[in-house]
Amino acid sequence: METLNRNDLSSSLARRSIGSGKSSGRDADVAVIGAGPYGLSAGAYLQAKGLRVRVFGEPMQFWADKMPEGMLLRSPRIASNISGPDSAFTLDAYEEASGTEPAAPVPLKTFVEYGRWFRHQLGSDLDIRSVSGVDRDENGFRLVLSDAETMRCERVVVAAGIGPFCRKPVQFAKLSSEQVSHCYEGRKLKEFSGKRVAVIGAGQSALESAALLHEAGADVEVIAKIPELRWIGMHGWLHHLGPISKMLYSSHDVGPLGISRLVAAPKLVNRIPLNLRDKIRKRAVRPAGSRWLPERLTNVKVTTGSSIQSASAVGEQVSIKLDNGSECRVDHVLLGTGYDVDINRYDFLSPELLKNVRRLGGYPELAAGFCSSVPGLHFIGATAARSFGPLMYFVAGTEFTSRHLASHISRRQPNAK
Repeated sequence: METLNRNDLSSSLARRSIGSGKSSGRDADVAVIGAGPYGLSAGAYLQAKGLRVRVFGEPMQFWADKMPEGMLLRSPRIASNISGPDSAFTLDAYEEASGTEPAAPVPLKTFVEYGRWFRHQLGSDLDIRSVSGVDRDENGFRLVLSDAETMRCERVVVAAGIGPFCRKPVQFAKLSSEQVSHCYEGRKLKEFSGKRVAVIGAGQSALESAALLHEAGADVEVIAKIPELRWIGMHGWLHHLGPISKMLYSSHDVGPLGISRLVAAPKLVNRIPLNLRDKIRKRAVRPAGSRWLPERLTNVKVTTGSSIQSASAVGEQVSIKLDNGSECRVDHVLLGTGYDVDINRYDFLSPELLKNVRRLGGYPELAAGFCSSVPGLHFIGATAARSFGPLMYFVAGTEFTSRHLASHISRRQPNAK
């Protein structure tokens, strides 16, 4: 299979972008905002249905620029495929085409390049410009692009990811960016070599960041409020019971036994009452680290069962006070505190549009086809998790999402296959 380097690909895409001047009528049936795994997968499926699709964004930008360098994917290889029509463009196919040595867990660098290859091989009509504004008009939606050009389409699929949703506890609000950062902000962890760093959190992002910092030469302490760290997949024998294991776990490996099977059925999850649905979602993705992390954290100080009372600047350092009465001083605080979905933070959605989107907290309330309460406006990826369950937080969710989305939209478009 032919591959392109990134510069050649960007130039090729730029030449294919929307022409200059304001457009009239509809430029596309569907605009997909975001070119991460969900946006790329959705664009490919929609295009395969014969729809005029435009996918906006730099392919895999968040994964490439904001994730910790050296990270390994939490999901198993089988759950790290970006879904495409006919299942042709898998991680295995990329590795074979590019000569990349297969690895498990999957390195971040491999996954990023796989996503860029996926985009090229499927030929999605991708425009590397970003979208700066979306609003309704008489023909559907009007989009304003980063260079002030406009386009119109009948439907918009928001696949913009979690970039704006980083959770930053209020205790750290008064610290400068030199003193505190979030692990999803793309800081180079090697720059903390020789420095003392506190990592806050007990999930995969916090624990893996702590391991990477330690390996980069930092003096690291993990501070977590849960009484004991948790590890995913420590009862591996449960996955080797043949047909019994298949009844207990799905291949997506999201959630504990039993719940794993339920999570793999998003349509069913969508029918469960919200309060129970929330309990399932929170149990499936509670803070925990992969089973290959404990060995890498052997020489890292871990303080559990403690909450942050306050954090204040002392010169260039940070003083952290815990609820157990102890205090520590560090050069930097790295927040592995996850994210809070809140679509208000998508600054490209107009206030008028947002006002008409019914919410479940910060999440949009979604019906079949990932439809919001605004006709023609769809949300996929993490923003869909409160409606369709925690599978939507993971790459493995692209298969259900793209099939369901494309099927729903194509049935309502006269020019679809």
